Amino acid sequence: MSKIIDALNTQINKEYYSAYLYLSMSAYFSSVGLPGFASWMRIQAKEEMTHAAKLYDYVLARGGKVVLKAVAEPPASWKKPLDVMKAGLEHEKKVTKCFNDMTDLAVKEKDHAAQIFLSWFVSEQVQEEQSFGDIVNALTLINGEGQGVLMLDRELGARTFTDETQTAAG
Repeated sequence: MSKIIDALNTQINKEYYSAYLYLSMSAYFSSVGLPGFASWMRIQAKEEMTHAAKLYDYVLARGGKVVLKAVAEPPASWKKPLDVMKAGLEHEKKVTKCFNDMTDLAVKEKDHAAQIFLSWFVSEQVQEEQSFGDIVNALTLINGEGQGVLMLDRELGARTFTDETQTAAG
């Protein structure tokens, strides 16, 4: 089980990095006058913090030791909104790989509880990639500029935070 606990501790750090990355992206959007995009990213950052907390609580519930490490500094600037969202999508794909790898490890270690716990994150990553992918597609369709960006900004600004980890099994 120690391999699983080590992997979960590493993922806690990655979730905090994700939150930092999305806060940085939010700051970028604020700086270029896109408050809806900025709000969407702040909610995304908050969601990543809840994911870290879910992992943290699971490590403790399994009798493991939580080891918090320094969080790396995220990028702070991008050329245009489409670049930000493409970077977010690529980041989520990396996170998906991490959860898939941890699930493979849980199978190898015959840790059934970890497999069940991690299945929630595997499913969640489908939604994460889809959300970013939808925004990348929309920005691509409107060529990432003009009134279309402002309309998308308004739409993204309507997002509200829901802590899905509270209703999820695991």
